Amino acid sequence: MNFDFFDLLKMIGGLALFLYGMHMLSEGLEKISGGKLERILEKMTDSRWKAVLLGAGVTAVIQSSSATTVMVVGFVNSGIMKLSQAIGVIMGANVGTTITSWLLSLTGLEGDSFLLKLIKPTSFSPVLAIIGVVFIVFLKNAKKRDIGGILVGFAILMTGMNTMSDAMKPLSENPTFTGLFTMFANPVLGLIVGALLTAVIQSSSASVGILQALCATGKVTYASAVPIILGQNIGTCVTAMMSGVGAGKNAKRAATIHLMFNVIGVAVFMAVFYTINFVMPFAFLGESANSAGIALVHTCFNILATLVLLPFANQLERLSFILIKPDDDENARKEEDEIFARLDERLLATPSFALEQTSACVLKMADLVEEAVNEAMTVILDYDKQTVKRIEQREKLIDRYDDEVSGYLVKLSARNLTESDTMKLNQMLHGIGDLERIADHAMNLGELARSMNKKEQHFSNKAAEELRTFSRAVTDIVQMSVQMFQEGDLACAKLIEPFEEAIDRLQKDMKKRHTKRLKKGKCTAEMGFVLSDITNNYERIADHCSNLAIGVMQLYENDTYAHEYVDSLTKDEGSEFDVLYQQYLAKYRI
Repeated sequence: MNFDFFDLLKMIGGLALFLYGMHMLSEGLEKISGGKLERILEKMTDSRWKAVLLGAGVTAVIQSSSATTVMVVGFVNSGIMKLSQAIGVIMGANVGTTITSWLLSLTGLEGDSFLLKLIKPTSFSPVLAIIGVVFIVFLKNAKKRDIGGILVGFAILMTGMNTMSDAMKPLSENPTFTGLFTMFANPVLGLIVGALLTAVIQSSSASVGILQALCATGKVTYASAVPIILGQNIGTCVTAMMSGVGAGKNAKRAATIHLMFNVIGVAVFMAVFYTINFVMPFAFLGESANSAGIALVHTCFNILATLVLLPFANQLERLSFILIKPDDDENARKEEDEIFARLDERLLATPSFALEQTSACVLKMADLVEEAVNEAMTVILDYDKQTVKRIEQREKLIDRYDDEVSGYLVKLSARNLTESDTMKLNQMLHGIGDLERIADHAMNLGELARSMNKKEQHFSNKAAEELRTFSRAVTDIVQMSVQMFQEGDLACAKLIEPFEEAIDRLQKDMKKRHTKRLKKGKCTAEMGFVLSDITNNYERIADHCSNLAIGVMQLYENDTYAHEYVDSLTKDEGSEFDVLYQQYLAKYRI
């Protein structure tokens, strides 16, 4: 039986299914985790051994050591994780990735017993595919559909593996193919081939799976397979090294440690293994490799490399600092730069966690907005040059938050997000726009205060007293809105709209009172214009607070839309809305 063109097509098709199935499985597992695994990695890496176990566990779940390592590089770059903490996770990721090879080894099971037939992928993959398709097509629950994607992905993965194995069987009679694998028995050549293959497809799990499929020919000996497996562990470092390009120096060091760990591990393993083999030849090297044997070699190498090199983690860290020398000002980053570093593009590969890091930036932005408003309220009646300057500085920083966060959210929106994450992203995107506009109004108030001071303008005692009450109302609604926005407090969100309408009423009352004072000659028309500008900014701040509240309600009550919500409010006398409205008017009576 010869290997012909149609066998080649079948092999390529099997490879395509295999790679797509692995991608689908990994993506589904990441989505179902909802960022929980990343949060565990972030918080529970205080012990090196614990970090190794966590790295192994997370990689076993998401089925990709490359994804875990890139995630860790992003964590280090954004300051979420220290370089010393990352080392254990990187080593653990190498161990965790071996679980895939054991799953794939199920395709090599042989026997006539019912149990063996039952656990063969050819038996259970169709069942998983049927269940997965039912979940995807007929269920509307997003989490259940993600589970369906995982099941279908696994079934496609195993189908691709079987298709590749079947297509490669005719190669057992091809002398060119047999000679090729005899050549790979040269440790250096096998190492290079394994590294190049993995570097091209950027997945050690996938390249090990391809090697396991080749074992179906019966012509791949352990002498050829061992150096290829070792090379695959070096080739998988390419993904992390690429993710380090353009990152901070600590992120580059994390990627370099990943490379050093694998290169040193391979060098030590090869030196010991082939020295022993030279003295006492291993009989198994001449035997034909099978899927389970490949998985065993892959696992033994990664566990042994971790056990040998983990005690030298500090030395690896020091070596990374020698290779990538620190700058004089490397540790002198400002607080805001550390916060913006959370918006790392490497984290976009895990959208749920990236959204969580973005949320941390938005919460900090909200704090800055509240501080700017508080200072703007005080500076109107008690002018202070330094306070106005701080308001201006905060407004510039808030503008930067708006640019950085909105740009990152737009990139994140192009990723495969869950329905709940998409809603949260939209709420954040609208929310930062309202926060930025509130800061603009605070800036306007600072400029009005400066202008009044320059022209030596002052309000009458009565007008100043009324303005202090109005300022207190605006300060309180901003404080309430920021807290509501940060905590996602739905009950608090429903208190904002009657508060905003009470502020509208306060503005009208202020204008009426000023008109009376103007008629009595107790105030000037010029100060009337200034007062109008101030109260207009107050009213607009309250409007944006209302928008923030509606955004939170949209997030937690999916069928709520801004205009429909406002129009549907019952404002009749004695209604819940009216009671709150009257309470606010009484509290801030002028």
